[in-house]
Amino acid sequence: MGIVSDGKYGERARERLKERFGVEWILVDYPSSQILDEVQLELPPCDLYLSYVRHPDVALEVASKGVPTLLGVSFGEGFLRQARERNPLVLAPPTLCSLEGNTGVRAFDEFARFFGKPRFELEVRGGKLVRLRLLRESPCGSTREASSTLEGRPASPETVRYFGLRVGENCRAPTFGRTCDRELAEVVQARELARALVEAGAVPAEEFESLVREMEGRYAQRERLLLGGVRCGGG
Repeated sequence: MGIVSDGKYGERARERLKERFGVEWILVDYPSSQILDEVQLELPPCDLYLSYVRHPDVALEVASKGVPTLLGVSFGEGFLRQARERNPLVLAPPTLCSLEGNTGVRAFDEFARFFGKPRFELEVRGGKLVRLRLLRESPCGSTREASSTLEGRPASPETVRYFGLRVGENCRAPTFGRTCDRELAEVVQARELARALVEAGAVPAEEFESLVREMEGRYAQRERLLLGGVRCGGG
């Protein structure tokens, strides 16, 4: 796979992804002009492009190569429609840590076996998390960093909130950003930890009901704010 970057984003994702895939780091220029008459990019052949470029015309040219393209930085619904007119195999999740392996496109779903919406294998004894293994994590590494201090903590809503805050501390996206959204990443990942605890039978579902409702409300609020704006997956 190829990670296409103009140098601002993608370095941390490269370190994570090369643990699982053959990765080609592709640096492109960031144009000084907001509007470009013509863009020419020579990209090495890859099965999947992960684009972190911040200029819409350059991102559109990446998408135009006809290769399955995952947008770590996207530019709203209008841009996505335009990109898909050139290449139907373009995907722009609200955050890369919300990606799931259910697209039906082999390149995307193979990527999502390891990277995207977190999945946890965990063990709870005596009301405490004694073991946690990541089955899927965010490309930027925020899941790994945030979960590294969870073992030994209570299996409780407070621990889930703590995990969400730690995700935010390690996320590349700006807080309350319109180009990226750190709070959305916090909510997505904390919600998955809460779900894993309940599904594992480690805690009663009712203990987490109010927390899950709170997170669902925060998620809906942030998604409404992002509609029509630029979206970024972080990395």
